[in-house]
Amino acid sequence: MTDVRTVIVGAGFAGIAMGERLRRGGDEDFTILERAPRVGGVWRDNTYPGCACDVPSDLYSLSRAPNPDWSRSYSPQAEIFAYLEAAVDRLGLRAHLRLETELLEATWDGAAARWRIRTSTGELTAQFLVSATGPLTEPVVPQLPGAEDFDGPAFHSARWDANFDARGRRVAVVGTGASAIQVVPVLQREAAHVVVVQRTPPWVLPHPGHEVSERRRRLNRRWPLVQRIARARAYWSRELLVPGFTRGGASMRLVERMARRHLAQGVRDPELRRALTPSYRIGCKRILLSNEWYPALQAPNVRVVTSALSELRPGAIVTGDGAVHEVDAVVYATGFDVAEMPLASRVRGAAGETLAQAWAGRPRAYLGTTVAGFPNLFLLVGPNTGLGHNSMVFMIEAQARYVADAMRQVDRASADAIALRPERETAWNEALQARLARTVWNSGGCSSWYLDAHGDNRALWPTFTWRFWLRTRRVRLADYRLESVEGRIKPAGGRPMVAS
Repeated sequence: MTDVRTVIVGAGFAGIAMGERLRRGGDEDFTILERAPRVGGVWRDNTYPGCACDVPSDLYSLSRAPNPDWSRSYSPQAEIFAYLEAAVDRLGLRAHLRLETELLEATWDGAAARWRIRTSTGELTAQFLVSATGPLTEPVVPQLPGAEDFDGPAFHSARWDANFDARGRRVAVVGTGASAIQVVPVLQREAAHVVVVQRTPPWVLPHPGHEVSERRRRLNRRWPLVQRIARARAYWSRELLVPGFTRGGASMRLVERMARRHLAQGVRDPELRRALTPSYRIGCKRILLSNEWYPALQAPNVRVVTSALSELRPGAIVTGDGAVHEVDAVVYATGFDVAEMPLASRVRGAAGETLAQAWAGRPRAYLGTTVAGFPNLFLLVGPNTGLGHNSMVFMIEAQARYVADAMRQVDRASADAIALRPERETAWNEALQARLARTVWNSGGCSSWYLDAHGDNRALWPTFTWRFWLRTRRVRLADYRLESVEGRIKPAGGRPMVAS
């Protein structure tokens, strides 16, 4: 059985950032498990036509691995995927990867101060376990009557069928979120007919994206400071949006006016415009960017249906108003299951219960990173670290620094484990939920994936991201207990060994 200091689960942005942080600190004793044949996470899995990032390229990248050659100011999926593949080699992580290896179960062994890990390719043990799987992993596909009888292609946008050809076909797209507004304009140009099933219309702003000139790329390569300045500008411009999300006021009224003007200028038909006008406050759901969405919806081969999908039949879908729409294929642009981490039911803590059982439907973590009762377990992109305005890569790198510091604190104390004090977790999450209750995400009048079944916001960070960065600069040992196992010898290097 293999023993390593750290096991990282997932090789997307979070897993790569964690590996880079460990190597930067001189730690080479780690393994990155990835269930897929290649790295990339959501940017490997989401290959639907039109897929791109809605955060500027200069900001949506690792700070230690800038890419001077982005082709567009907002990068398409294929470029981000290629960037992550290249970053693995650039950062020296390829040898640490164990691809096509799925974590099946991880159990904390308190007597040995080790995580005992069972994977699809064998067993191993580790002192530290880092979940870097992220929340956008498991697609949500509605369970509908007649789904088994539908006789055409039907798949989620995150599991795009590479062999699917929309030309000449009638296609239903279910959902009007971030993936739908990217894929529908492409399908509109190819398909004979597109039915867009809308439950709730999104707020949409003009997309500011543009091609990056060769001159700018040369500047990036020759003078890296140019790109760092662009990154800082993009970051701080997004931080300026925070007061609008958290307190409302003039800034969000201005943004809403921009969105209403975009809708009024883009959709001339008053009936369609009414159907596309949200009834909730802007920001309650993710604000989307597109210059193609409204033109696509007005094309003669597109029909917007404002009644939810209720049933599938051979060659047709049925909506809640009883209307039957003949289609040859169905694309579910219905988002992901973010209620719990994908690994929550596979990780068992000190008391023998899984993370899912401990959470009981209410995911919570201190700084979105550590959980009481689960020593030496760290979550990247954990509860309440999501963003409605800025780059998740910024949050991921802040968390990775915090995790690395926690490991250093264990070594400095010649301890075996670090365990969060339950009272700190409780106080932190009570304060967090109280703060979120005042934000537009909670009180904006919409039903979104940000909120769980109890109405609590378990997804988003409630304020400026620079505050998260400051709060995660160092581990406060008063928040934790450092634990040692009797009979274990700590060598000079800090890594414990079992006494023989």
